[in-house]
Amino acid sequence: MSADHPVVRFLPCGDGAVTVEFGTKIDPALSARVLALDAILDAERPAGFIEAVPTYRSLMVQFDPLAFDYEAFESRVRALVAGLDPAPKPGRRWKVPVMYGGKFGIDLEATAERHGLTPSQLIDKHAAPAYRVYMIGFMPGFTYLGGLDPAIATPRRLDPRPHTPAGIISIGGIQALIGGQAMPSGWHILGQTPVRTFMAGRDPAFLTAAGDEIVFVPTPADRWDALDRAAAAGEPVAELVTP
Repeated sequence: MSADHPVVRFLPCGDGAVTVEFGTKIDPALSARVLALDAILDAERPAGFIEAVPTYRSLMVQFDPLAFDYEAFESRVRALVAGLDPAPKPGRRWKVPVMYGGKFGIDLEATAERHGLTPSQLIDKHAAPAYRVYMIGFMPGFTYLGGLDPAIATPRRLDPRPHTPAGIISIGGIQALIGGQAMPSGWHILGQTPVRTFMAGRDPAFLTAAGDEIVFVPTPADRWDALDRAAAAGEPVAELVTP
């Protein structure tokens, strides 16, 4: 796919969903097209449309097969493709507190050593970017982020841990992550945030969305208890700021 001649693939997912794929890499322009199509479908809501789920490079469209005109949908998407804006739109920006190292980031020192850095230097590199939220998936609130400094990209662990706590701040390959739930993980844990990216019963249940930005704020460990109590009570704890 080129910027001037974008193409899409339609990949059936059973009889009630189809994935509209825009490319094969992590790229802000692909993400922008995915989110542009998502916004159009959400506004038009064709008959039988249920919801759409954005990923790094594709949009899964779920529908009622008894009410959805698939041929009309595919024709509509093909007509829209060339006009979808590849320029990422400014999203909401969240400042997320992170307690790095120690019991909160058990892989910080080893990861820093791997890259010839001190733990403080690794924290500085990890906390420097404004990360793009590309997708929410795998587990509720599992937030996939793009924008990691390539100098600290780290292959995933060969021995995944069977349990890691909610709120882990970790890296795997060229991706960064906020873990929304306790889960197994092969990612390298640099820290932890008290922020609940997903909380059932809270409105909204999901704090962030694809297209948002995340800035990590190194935060003293002694603030964990107070921030964690506030988050457990339903407060966002993360600060919403303008880009």
